[in-house]
Amino acid sequence: MAIIKHNDQRVGFFIDTQNLYHSAKNLYEDARVNFGAMVKNAVGGRRLVRALAYVISTKTGEEAGFFEALGKIGIETRSKELQEFWGGAKKADWDVGMAVDAIRLAPKLDTVILATGDGDFIPLVEYLQNQGCQVEVVSFGKSTSGKLKEVADDFFDLSEDPSAYLLGHRERRNPPKRSGNGNRRAVSL
Repeated sequence: MAIIKHNDQRVGFFIDTQNLYHSAKNLYEDARVNFGAMVKNAVGGRRLVRALAYVISTKTGEEAGFFEALGKIGIETRSKELQEFWGGAKKADWDVGMAVDAIRLAPKLDTVILATGDGDFIPLVEYLQNQGCQVEVVSFGKSTSGKLKEVADDFFDLSEDPSAYLLGHRERRNPPKRSGNGNRRAVSL
């Protein structure tokens, strides 16, 4: 499907920080997302109205530097405290808050960009499209819901150029494995 992108388009960018963090960690050996590069390239010269990152704070406050860094590059943070339950279970979920903000801001936007791979956002995508917004999804293709990619007007796959969107990224190298006769053969993951 061809989508329209032009400089006067008003864009809102909504970042599911936990989803991207865990995708990068699992797919790229603890690499961290370069949020500035991601926002810049996905917006692509259009008019960014708001960029919001949904983050989780802990009792230790060790994430404060990260939150400050997001602010310095123009990304507002919405923070929620990590919930810890009896027995050690923990919960950190911003899906409803992110959806409500996107719905609330949609009348002021032409395009909504959701930075997440979570299929729970499919009803939000469909609702925003019915309200006249173009909806784009930005995430790592390997860990993104296939249905989410399908319903979005456009999908921007961060996995196509991981070195551009990850800090501390190293290409995974598969060490040669020795077979019983001393010959080397490559092992793929």
